[in-house]
Amino acid sequence: MIQLKNLSREFQVGNQVVHALDSVDLVISEGEYVSIMGVSGCGKTTLLNILGLLDTPSSGDYVLSGIDTSEMNDDEMAQIRSTKIGFVFQSFHLIPRLTAADNIEIPMILAG
Repeated sequence: MIQLKNLSREFQVGNQVVHALDSVDLVISEGEYVSIMGVSGCGKTTLLNILGLLDTPSSGDYVLSGIDTSEMNDDEMAQIRSTKIGFVFQSFHLIPRLTAADNIEIPMILAG
């Protein structure tokens, strides 16, 4: 289960503060499918990066499967990414000389 409580993410761009996410509350139950839609610049990618443990919120709580992610170190986040989180990128980042099956096999081999 994914639970976000009052989650915010801010970026400093020059002398401006960009509020990419502002007090987001969200619960996604196990097995539930969710779409994230919105106009360009509304925070979709920022939210997905936080959900995928690629970025951290400026404030608020992100609880993943009952674990408060704010207390995770880099190794713990990497372990969760390799076992519980899957990514399908807009640009697939495949290795061109490998088959689709071989591309799928690589992260599985690395994960053991």
